[in-house]
Amino acid sequence: MKARSRYVIVLGDGMADTPRPELGGLTPLQYAGTPHMDRVAASGVMGLVRTVPEGLPPGSDVANLSVMGYDPLRYYTGRSPLEAVSMGVELGAADIAFRCNLVTLSAGEPYRAKTMVDYSAGEISAEEARELIRAVDEQLGGDKIRFYPGISYRHLMVWADGPAGSRLTPPHDISGRLIADYLPDGDGREELRDLMYRSWEILSRHPVNLARVARGLRPANSIWFWGQGKKPLLPPFTETYGLSGAVISAVDLIKGIGICAGMEVIEVPGATGNIHTNFRGKALAALEALARGVEFVYVHVEAPDEAGHQGDTQLKVQAIEAVDRLVLGEILKGLEEYPSYRVMVLPDHPTPISIRTHSSDPVPFAFAVDAVVPDGRTVRPYSEEAALAANLFLPDGMGLMRRFLGIE
Repeated sequence: MKARSRYVIVLGDGMADTPRPELGGLTPLQYAGTPHMDRVAASGVMGLVRTVPEGLPPGSDVANLSVMGYDPLRYYTGRSPLEAVSMGVELGAADIAFRCNLVTLSAGEPYRAKTMVDYSAGEISAEEARELIRAVDEQLGGDKIRFYPGISYRHLMVWADGPAGSRLTPPHDISGRLIADYLPDGDGREELRDLMYRSWEILSRHPVNLARVARGLRPANSIWFWGQGKKPLLPPFTETYGLSGAVISAVDLIKGIGICAGMEVIEVPGATGNIHTNFRGKALAALEALARGVEFVYVHVEAPDEAGHQGDTQLKVQAIEAVDRLVLGEILKGLEEYPSYRVMVLPDHPTPISIRTHSSDPVPFAFAVDAVVPDGRTVRPYSEEAALAANLFLPDGMGLMRRFLGIE
């Protein structure tokens, strides 16, 4: 590899989709204005890659491990342990970490008869959520079980010597559905259900939620467990691929993967994980890292995925266009000063608006080497359909990483 080579991956979480009638039969990627993604696609290699191995759930944990060049079949242990690492929560060898969402359930019915109204409790602020999780920990935590606040609706529960065989469902998979068939099952089912039932009693009467309801906002009136697992062990990225690396993301999951892989985690002020994130700040942080010698930067943007979960087509188009203009566009300008670089754009998985959750279908990727055609001179677009027509299919993310880095 050339001494001054730089490598950047811009990942728009959940960008891939299926054709939408309200977009004239186009996908959000096809409909959105993405001149910079199109430039990359026109300048180099484009195709489809399978980021979710058969038999594993199509989550961002599995898919991002794959895109970062780690085999999920070998290294995946669950989502929440990765988030725990990012949050600075130490896990013992027998500890089980659980993602603990703050969600909005329908009011009035017995708990089992409630509906999943909102998996994010109206994207509750981190400040409000911290108060709620603190109250849950004070009343439901103890020597074996502790709750830890994260960002917005995303939090953590750690169960010392807890059950490894629980069967749990992500709340964003059941938007608008009755929860009775999706409550915890398998190992620890009674304890987990009891914690959720009791959380309703605490949260539905909490002053933070009473104030939210008074302002016309959705209350975070229950916790919801999913994504459990034990602490993972990843070989360092530097040893695996011979490059110093950094990750930029608003979400603890991606930061946790980076920490486990021995990469630098760069914090960006105003990075939120939704459409109001600091898009341009992420790009500038990536360029600053490259300028001080970091060789590989992984820039993750959550906003398209959130729009997909919300079933909001126009918001997803808006998020994709922001990734193109404010993240990739800025990075392409900055890369012009390097004589040797590689830049890639792709999603981790599809988040089709039609189902409002993830799918395991292959995703389109495009990368360019050392040069990108000028704006306005693109000869092919970046989209799911164009990637299929390129007639290049890679069966796993590890192969994509090696091809992107030019080591095979």
